[in-house]
Amino acid sequence: MAAETIKQTGKWPLHGWLGLALVALFWTLNWTFPGSTPWGFFSLWLGYCLTVDALVFFRKGHSLLTRSPTAYAGLFIVSAPAWWLFELINLRTQNWLYIGEEEFTTLEYAFFASLSFSTVIPAVFGTAEWAGSWGRIKRLRPGFAINPAPAVLLGMFAAGCLMLLMVTAWPEVFFPLVWISLYCLIEPLNRKIGNRSLLDDLARGDWRPAAALAAGCLICGFFWEMWNFYSYPKWVYRIPYAGWLRVFEMPLAGYLGYLPFSLELFALYHLIAGIILRGGNRHYLRLSEGDV
Repeated sequence: MAAETIKQTGKWPLHGWLGLALVALFWTLNWTFPGSTPWGFFSLWLGYCLTVDALVFFRKGHSLLTRSPTAYAGLFIVSAPAWWLFELINLRTQNWLYIGEEEFTTLEYAFFASLSFSTVIPAVFGTAEWAGSWGRIKRLRPGFAINPAPAVLLGMFAAGCLMLLMVTAWPEVFFPLVWISLYCLIEPLNRKIGNRSLLDDLARGDWRPAAALAAGCLICGFFWEMWNFYSYPKWVYRIPYAGWLRVFEMPLAGYLGYLPFSLELFALYHLIAGIILRGGNRHYLRLSEGDV
């Protein structure tokens, strides 16, 4: 297989060096000094976000941060409440728990957790933009098209409601549906009210944005699990019938959840942006060459 030719369109920006420094410093601190994770995990992931944004700038000559620093800060603001929604669902499914949570007051835990959760969306979207610049994803040919007709949207919404109901009623059996149910619920709403939707691309058979999101979130998943492994406090998993072949704390099968989770983050962000911002920031995230 011939090596991919990288077309350099930008220079390595200053914020990329800052990101690399933060990763090196706080990776070391989190794994060396127990108890540093509550504040160090955010700093580590901020470093990751800045580093991957610099990679995008190096490849494309522009990036999430350089296109709009204000919108980039908004990713962090939206990210924390978006992940708290999954924490709420986990109260029922109990698929993960935090070792060391008991050492904090309720307010301390809420603050440090929200700080860490704020990096989820910028990390995934930044990595997805980088993945979207890979030759293999850029060269994906048009595939199966999904017609976002009213009946299809209604079916998606009904399926999302049913899946969430099944998760709530029988969490031990249907817990994997958490990672697709919210997408099925929210994406028809985005399409209906004119927010950006992946269905805009899938209607043309363009699967590149979805592939970039899935690849980006899987990469982030690897780093989440790796950096969590020797941290404290940390999370551990309780996953019925799929808790085998663990890679770090996460069972191997659990990594599949990162693929649809990326779609949920995309839908959640554009739903919230559509409520807060005029135009819903439709063109901010650029996952393929067709995005302007």
